[in-house]
Amino acid sequence: MSEPFGSVTRMFGALGRLVSRRPWFVIGAWVVLAVLVVSLAPALQTTSEESEFLPDHYESIKATELQQEKFPGATTPAAILVFDREDGAQLTEDDQAEVARIAEELGPELGEETFVQQVVTVDPQGQPNLSEDGLVQLGIVGLAEGATGFDPQAFEDAQEMRDELEPLVEDTGLRVQTTGAVPQGLDSQEAGERSLAIVGIATIVLIVTLLALIFRSVIICLMPVVVVTVVSAVATGLIGWANEAFDLKADSSIETILVVVLYGIGTDYILFFLFRYRERMRQGDTTRGSVVHALERAGEAIASAGGAVIVAFLALLLSSLSIFQAIGPALAIAVGVTLLAALTLVPAVVTVLGRALFWPSKKWRQEPERARFARMGDGLGRRPGAYASVSGLLMAALAVFALGFSPSFDFTSSLPDGVESTEGLETFQEHFAAGASEPVPVILVADEGSLDPSSLEAFRAELESADGVAQAFPGQPSEDGTAAQFSLVLDSDPVSDQALEDVEGPIRDTAHSAAPEGTEAFVGGTPSVFADLQEAMARDYSIVFPAAALVIMLILALLLRSLVAPWYLMAAVGLGFAATLGASVILFQHVLGENGLIFMLPIYIYLFVTALGTDYNILMIARLREEAREGREPRAAAAEAVKHAGPTIAAAGVILAGTFASLMLSGNTLMVSMGFALSFGIIVAAFVMSMFFTPALTALIGHAAWWPGHGDEKAPLEERAPGEDVDVPAAR
Repeated sequence: MSEPFGSVTRMFGALGRLVSRRPWFVIGAWVVLAVLVVSLAPALQTTSEESEFLPDHYESIKATELQQEKFPGATTPAAILVFDREDGAQLTEDDQAEVARIAEELGPELGEETFVQQVVTVDPQGQPNLSEDGLVQLGIVGLAEGATGFDPQAFEDAQEMRDELEPLVEDTGLRVQTTGAVPQGLDSQEAGERSLAIVGIATIVLIVTLLALIFRSVIICLMPVVVVTVVSAVATGLIGWANEAFDLKADSSIETILVVVLYGIGTDYILFFLFRYRERMRQGDTTRGSVVHALERAGEAIASAGGAVIVAFLALLLSSLSIFQAIGPALAIAVGVTLLAALTLVPAVVTVLGRALFWPSKKWRQEPERARFARMGDGLGRRPGAYASVSGLLMAALAVFALGFSPSFDFTSSLPDGVESTEGLETFQEHFAAGASEPVPVILVADEGSLDPSSLEAFRAELESADGVAQAFPGQPSEDGTAAQFSLVLDSDPVSDQALEDVEGPIRDTAHSAAPEGTEAFVGGTPSVFADLQEAMARDYSIVFPAAALVIMLILALLLRSLVAPWYLMAAVGLGFAATLGASVILFQHVLGENGLIFMLPIYIYLFVTALGTDYNILMIARLREEAREGREPRAAAAEAVKHAGPTIAAAGVILAGTFASLMLSGNTLMVSMGFALSFGIIVAAFVMSMFFTPALTALIGHAAWWPGHGDEKAPLEERAPGEDVDVPAAR
């Protein structure tokens, strides 16, 4: 059963010999590929419209389609203009006339090509949209026909609208603030671009600093930046092609996540290679010989780790939500390109640089004492039960709090402070009912023929009596008489968790039960979309998680030639996932007092912690197997694995955790919670699970961990990798 190990090792050795013989050819091929992709690939398009992420069979989507079909001019408001006086006084009749003038002139000023259809300053009864205190008046901006309101053109139109409003309110004594879906999307996009720049700079600074501390080399500090720049250009272009070919809807956060993933995982794989390369160089081998040796020893671990990450991301294709169907392949493509670069471009660059790679450091030639890791390894080898118990109980204690996870769909909390749409929303909510910013549409449609007009008022009264409804406006019949649209003003903010609960429960129940015989009611709007998202996420958790775990277990079984080790390795990863989610619940829900955590967080934690945690497990277990194949008993092999693989995992874990932590600098609530959760999860995966829990369990289980392949048995000399038991300096 040891032959597959030798054959795989020889395969990566052959790759190393090929790359080290033709390094300039490999580097040139990557540069040409990057130039071609950048020149020809489409731009990466994203969307922030939540309804685009749901399949057509959900009620919120059916309501949207009916609204567009039966009431094309009555779509959800794209923007809200909030007018008040600069001196804070009540609006006079002259002020209201100025508001009407501005609303009338705004559309023609913008032109027919913008998303603006009309600006309505009166309510359905024809009265001015004034607050009860008379301090604020609203202008509701509807979408033009064919406009989506959630594309780059709409955001450009929103900026143009703001620019045009400035001269229109000049010298009127009025102030106007723009908020609503499109202006919020514009501000989120601009904040996202700033966040991307902040996260990118912070990530690069962190990686350069940590690599400088580890290697004391200027060139190694810059290598990830150069390599990831090339990889990013190729990966982004390929993702753009994939999205265009399969009509995938990428979430607007994908670009920021891609930066972190590419730099974090790319640096990890570079470290996996460089530590083995430096180790061989210290033994006196040549540059080319060390490159070949490093790929022989680290290539399988890198490829298996990358494969596990790719599989975990591709499992998102099983999701019912297009947001994950798009982000899964995007991240898989990014990791795939990074993996290919780690196995070809990085060895080629190292071959060209030779000993200059370590400049100006001289200490790279000296074998470090690794006293700290040696002590940890010796302690683990003597008392594996204690190490497994303490690390396992620590993760289990945190995991208990994961049961208290409360999903939140409140996206307004992710809007940056101090921007116009946020300030306009605050002004609006101070003077109007919270639900008035976005009335919830209820579409009543006849199964056959036309609606009975006499039944509409009774249906409206039933809707108004439902919990969570502040007001229900009379139904507006469609032109063909087959449908009617009712607008509900909720007691709570339409994008709040309370609105979601109200729509999911009493409002939908009332609408469905009160629908007259021969009709059917559909509740739409943002809270209805969120309710359906919650249902879809519950379904996805039950399918995506097990599918990803099953395929990763298969990869581990093939890598380790064992049917035992994959079970406890995946159990360890699952415990790490639960501990990470539990720690996030403790911090954000219990310490900071948040009502909940963004609903997407568990699936991101699962994918990153499972996939990347498996990376570190693979690196540790592969080194443990290598030590065992040299004739050591399980406990001694575990001790040596911690001594030699510990520094690599520690360095990679700190760098990757730091890159994820940089997301917390974005100022976006979603990114802050994600940054903490993922960085904490990587720390747990590297320093608790892979460093202690996994090797301790393997030492306790002993030879049985490798059943039936017995991959820990000492390899016969003829099956070992070239130079495995050779004293390199003496041989030379």
